[in-house]
Amino acid sequence: MPRSGHPRRQATLASLAAELKVSRTTVSNAYNRPDQLSAELRNRVLEAAKRRGYPGPDPVARSLRTRKAGAVGLLLTEALSYSFRDPAATSFVAGLSESCEEVGQGLLLIPAGPGRDDVEAAAVVQQAGVDAFVVYSVADDDPYLAAVLERRLPMVVCDQPREIEGASLVGIDDRGAMRELADHLLGLGHTRVGVLCMRLGHDARDGRADAERLQSPHFHVQRERIAGVQDAMLAIGLDPAELTVVESSAHTVASGHAAAERTLAINPDITALICTTDVLALGAREFARWRGIDVPSELSVTGFDGVPEALATGLTTVRQPAEEKGRRAGALLLRESKSGESSVEILATELIRGHTAAPPRTWHRGPAE
Repeated sequence: MPRSGHPRRQATLASLAAELKVSRTTVSNAYNRPDQLSAELRNRVLEAAKRRGYPGPDPVARSLRTRKAGAVGLLLTEALSYSFRDPAATSFVAGLSESCEEVGQGLLLIPAGPGRDDVEAAAVVQQAGVDAFVVYSVADDDPYLAAVLERRLPMVVCDQPREIEGASLVGIDDRGAMRELADHLLGLGHTRVGVLCMRLGHDARDGRADAERLQSPHFHVQRERIAGVQDAMLAIGLDPAELTVVESSAHTVASGHAAAERTLAINPDITALICTTDVLALGAREFARWRGIDVPSELSVTGFDGVPEALATGLTTVRQPAEEKGRRAGALLLRESKSGESSVEILATELIRGHTAAPPRTWHRGPAE
């Protein structure tokens, strides 16, 4: 029998309901509320839909009707690739994804990397089809954050910024955790230390951070971790103004290598490098190997985060519960969406005394080559 020159028209929800002699609600429930149908009826609907090429209810139409997108927006402070490359960010996203899965929510990543103006940022955020936002470690003056606030959706902040009225917060005591690590290092006898940190402002800078740069109000986490080191210095009578702080615009092992080289070029007598992240610390250790400097007998190196590679290689660091942060952010968001009440959760950290910190040896390293 010759085929018709006219292709069979694809079924719609209405035509499928008419064919099966059921209501359109029944067809919709087969996809969206299967508990409302018997197994036999649901199978009959799905088999007929497959035979007729019906893909299921239109998710766009459904979101317009219910005013629900079924997704959470995750606002990141860096480029999109950061969430897949940075180990702490990866763990956070994994924890948040777990919470979203438990309640049947999708997750939309919204990178807030530097370089876009207010208009571009607003357009990206306004076009995001989400019901709520999780803000992950974003500067308080970021244009993407301003656009998120304008949408007036439920929001949970992780780490920073700390003072957003009505938003729940999940984080750690960055200053206290770094103070504990610095106390340990200074207790070993170190008095000449350097700090390697992530960027302190929106503009990209690589090099020594002066006093004005250290007072940058916009990146709470880095500022507080540096302040923790300064608190430890004050406690034993050292002048925090003598602390050498070197900033990296990128957050990679290579940038940690370069920052360590800059720091020892500025002050060759430094006996310990306190890094505000494990990634930077791994780069500092790489630099030490390249220069033939033994860690820890000739140079102590510490990190912060407790990422798997750092722990596996014995880095002295602070372990923070990055994945649990993500899970708690998702749980807080669900609770806030239902109750409208915001809350603050500060999670515990742990000092890991690895194999990269030891008492200083008195010697002069000489200028970096």
